[in-house]
Amino acid sequence: MASFNKVILMGNMTADPELRQTTSGISVCSFSIAVNRRFSKSEQNQQSVDFINIVAWRQQAEFVSRYFKKGNPILVCGQLQTRTWTDNQGQKRYATDVVCDEVSFVGPAAQGGAVEDDRPAAQGYTPAAYGAPSFNSTQNTNFEEMPTDESLPF
Repeated sequence: MASFNKVILMGNMTADPELRQTTSGISVCSFSIAVNRRFSKSEQNQQSVDFINIVAWRQQAEFVSRYFKKGNPILVCGQLQTRTWTDNQGQKRYATDVVCDEVSFVGPAAQGGAVEDDRPAAQGYTPAAYGAPSFNSTQNTNFEEMPTDESLPF
């Protein structure tokens, strides 16, 4: 039987992300986000919130720790992963985390700035491939100019 494990969440960072390194030097970042539930209990008229633990590895971990801080909105795509262990008292413990595959900025550019002043603002980064197209009128083109729209065949 086929299986599918994909999670897409959008919420706000509950605290600054924690970046660590494994003994082999791989970056890992742990953080949690607050996600509002779509519906609230009508008698209380209060929004319900879920706090979800996220783990990011390698470049994603470094990206999150560099550009996100407490309160920033964030979009996370990943998969659910459960862990079990036995604590010091012999109790079996369970945890469910989202292992992050992708993260993205959300909301207005003013909310997605850099964590520290000496770092570039993330919302200002535009890859060269997405820059404004350039036009050079001196290039030789094989287009011929049509005098009017009336001469078009359609």
